[in-house]
Amino acid sequence: MAEAAQMLVSQKQKMIVTNNHGEKLVGLLHETGSREIVILCHGARASKDHFIIENLAVTLEKEGISSFRFDFAGNGESEGAFQFGHMRREADDMHAVIQHFSGSNHVVSAIFGHSKGGGDVLLYASKYHDIPTVVEASARYDLKKGIEERLGKDFMEKIKTEGFVDIGSPKFRVTVESLMDRLSTDMCESCLKIDKDCRVLIVHGSADEITPVEDAFEFAKIIPNHKIHIIEGADHCYTSHQAELDTVVVDFIKAALQQDKASSN
Repeated sequence: MAEAAQMLVSQKQKMIVTNNHGEKLVGLLHETGSREIVILCHGARASKDHFIIENLAVTLEKEGISSFRFDFAGNGESEGAFQFGHMRREADDMHAVIQHFSGSNHVVSAIFGHSKGGGDVLLYASKYHDIPTVVEASARYDLKKGIEERLGKDFMEKIKTEGFVDIGSPKFRVTVESLMDRLSTDMCESCLKIDKDCRVLIVHGSADEITPVEDAFEFAKIIPNHKIHIIEGADHCYTSHQAELDTVVVDFIKAALQQDKASSN
């Protein structure tokens, strides 16, 4: 039996889910044989293979919990063009994935997102109301902030003149449309719509150099059913604190699963 269980833990399967724009989203299923499955969402300009996402999938595997990590449209192996904004569209990508697994032998019990993906999972919870447990790590509360650091001081003048700004290495294009989409996304207004029954874990590093730790406390003020965990000394990607991040997230998900099972009995 132990050998059979180990075989289940090690099963991985590449899968494609089509979003509602007809784009193919590529993901990797970590199948342990559990009915419950956790959806893992990466941050901006990252992918399903980012070490935060991959390590968390492996940690869930060790606890016998299946997971699915995938590339949002325009990222990694998925079809589409990368967008600076479009977080609500990424939440819709997530919905396509969740519908796929909800129609199979799984029940999506939790969603996790890091950075931009953290904002995505909160937006998902505010719109769809069908996931009992949500974990966000290092999400930005006010999406109007942090743009100048990314695009440069004269970004608005450039984008008005040319219609876009090319930044980064490798370069990527920020269009007027994607910038306006980001600026029009109100995380406060959205998070106020999250169900009171939805459990939300807010995780943030105290030394986050990209998104200030204060953003975590802003989310905590408006999300009703939340728990907050600040990882002391951790940067935006939890570079030296990966094990603590994994433990905090997986323990929260396991406790939520136990509560759900107890209430269904």
